[in-house]
Amino acid sequence: MEAETIAALKARVEEVLGTEIRSRKRFPEKEAIPQEEGELKTFLASRIDYTLVKPFVTKKEVEVFCQEAEALKLFAVVVNPYYVSLCSRLLEGSGVTVGVAVGFPLGQTKPEIKAREARLAFQEGAREADMVINLGALRSGEWRVVYQDIKGVVEEMSPGIVKVVLETCYLSEEEKVVGCFIAQAAGACFVKTSTGFGSRGATIEDVAFLRKIVGGTLGIKAAGGVSSRALALHMIAHGANRLGTSNAVPIVMGE
Repeated sequence: MEAETIAALKARVEEVLGTEIRSRKRFPEKEAIPQEEGELKTFLASRIDYTLVKPFVTKKEVEVFCQEAEALKLFAVVVNPYYVSLCSRLLEGSGVTVGVAVGFPLGQTKPEIKAREARLAFQEGAREADMVINLGALRSGEWRVVYQDIKGVVEEMSPGIVKVVLETCYLSEEEKVVGCFIAQAAGACFVKTSTGFGSRGATIEDVAFLRKIVGGTLGIKAAGGVSSRALALHMIAHGANRLGTSNAVPIVMGE
């Protein structure tokens, strides 16, 4: 997509939302990847959101999951709202951030429900939220609905971080661009490729495309199908700042 088209879409989003989308560089667009094994393990661990959002997860599995996250010194864990309080208790003082999945996996709950979900999770110790936008509203051109959807979660999670899940497998290039600009206007910190529940997960092409759109103004989280160290490194090389994966142990350990 040409730069002129991207600029025109940004201007259109600003017009519809009635707000200026300010560009402030906050994230590196590319990072140097260490070559030494010890440094590489630390580098990867500090960029991983260890994810456990399947609907049949047991308390014992969450306990083991948190032990692994702490042992590997991962950046964060991401769980469904029901397990936020447990993870917060288990990981207290560990340095591992607790994140919550909001509106997973469909994003079709009302904005008020997502905001309430984020507020309760914040009260229980979550400091990051991965929220799924209303894809139907985005694809229908109801951009103000999408904006309010994101903004409500941003306000309730503040001063924590909100990552906006675009579920790129269902969007056209234009819709991805618009989704990025709406997320930026609403105060999100990241855009994220996928829930892991869609028709496909992250692709290198999507990561590179999102980076082209947001530059350094938003972080990019690649998620869904990031199952090996090689793929994780490819995602980072093409612009991902964070990786969402349930395969943190083999990625960090290089197994």
